[in-house]
Amino acid sequence: MRTQAEAIFAAAVDAVRPEPLIAKAVASFSIEWHEALSKAQRILVVGGGKAGASMAAGLETALGDHLAKVQGLVNVPEASTQPLQRIRLNPARPAGSNYPTAAGVAGSEEMLALLESAGPDDVALCLISGGGSALLPVPAEGITLEDKQILTNLLHASGATIGEMNCVRKHLSRIKGGGLASAFRGKLLISLIISDVIGDPLDVIASGPTTTDTTTFADAYEVLERFQLMTRTPPQILDRLAQGRAGTISETLKTLPANINNCIIGNNTLALKAASLKAESLGYNVLNLGPFIDGDTTAVASTVSGIVRSIRELGLPLKPPACILLGGETTVALGNSPGLGGRNQEFVLAALAKLGQSRMTGVCILSGGTDGEDGPTDAAGAVADSETFENAMKQRLVPGDFLHRHDSYHFFEKTGGLLKTGLTNTNVMDVRVLLIR
Repeated sequence: MRTQAEAIFAAAVDAVRPEPLIAKAVASFSIEWHEALSKAQRILVVGGGKAGASMAAGLETALGDHLAKVQGLVNVPEASTQPLQRIRLNPARPAGSNYPTAAGVAGSEEMLALLESAGPDDVALCLISGGGSALLPVPAEGITLEDKQILTNLLHASGATIGEMNCVRKHLSRIKGGGLASAFRGKLLISLIISDVIGDPLDVIASGPTTTDTTTFADAYEVLERFQLMTRTPPQILDRLAQGRAGTISETLKTLPANINNCIIGNNTLALKAASLKAESLGYNVLNLGPFIDGDTTAVASTVSGIVRSIRELGLPLKPPACILLGGETTVALGNSPGLGGRNQEFVLAALAKLGQSRMTGVCILSGGTDGEDGPTDAAGAVADSETFENAMKQRLVPGDFLHRHDSYHFFEKTGGLLKTGLTNTNVMDVRVLLIR
């Protein structure tokens, strides 16, 4: 069952590999867009995200005869760089980190300058994917990189959602919240986007560098108040948000220019569909709960554990052999926890603790980040079955103790449950696979 769960997860990831998604997207461009590419003096390529390297490689192939006109760079994680013909990949942050770096700032400023230099016939292609918020940092005037790093850490630890985090980030940046689109001076900009956010909201993915922003300075200020971060936030950030609320600083982009276009080419829904087909091919009855799952990780795991019990004991809402699939992205409020882990490892540990050893018989639970990362660890997530409990008992490990201190990584490291895929060069949130025999 563990092998089958991993195969189902792999099918989900394979369905959102950037190269074929890019090829399909470019092939489906309108006649007008293809004509613009043909007439362009330059094709400027910019962007950032965990899928950036593979998206850039796929774009070079897809552009074919237009490749000689390409100029640009894309910010990517350090471990994702590869040599390309025309697009330079800028290693902008270490793998496993979600914090902005000086290298990311330098690359992002170069992108802004490149788009500002566009001539009247130039076309820009922007490659955006999950992780773009950290990889595309250009602090607003009066804000330092260190200020943004401090605030990012505070928001992560507070359990803020990606939407809440990006609401604040957009109002502290010159590139987020439509800043990249505002810089463009050419004929046509097409943004190709792989979504890592529930519901695929354009203004939240990578903090919306090429679209309008629906949030305000007041919203950003309210996020800090809600999580009681006012006394710990750098004063320069509070000053900027206060000036924005007072109207002395211009808001983020609210009206999208007619020559800016945004296209979602991959998302969690696509990954779950592929996972469902794979599970059905293995003989499972599938319950696909969809891509809109969010909230506290332990609470979600508890609810899903109840569905597992219902299937095992009552055959409801479907009979075994059954596969439950759910996507989305949950959160973990760490507080001052000394543990190590990520939301996917915590989901599996919480479900394990909820079900207990007897109810894990004939059950396998997997949860993984489609990017191959889960928190500040080298694992994509975790996988557990009855054998995991046996290994824990032999070592006198209590799942609830590790869950209490958010130390899921060390629990699964000891019991053999870490899911390690390496970086996948894509990112469409999480996929969870629960098999009931």
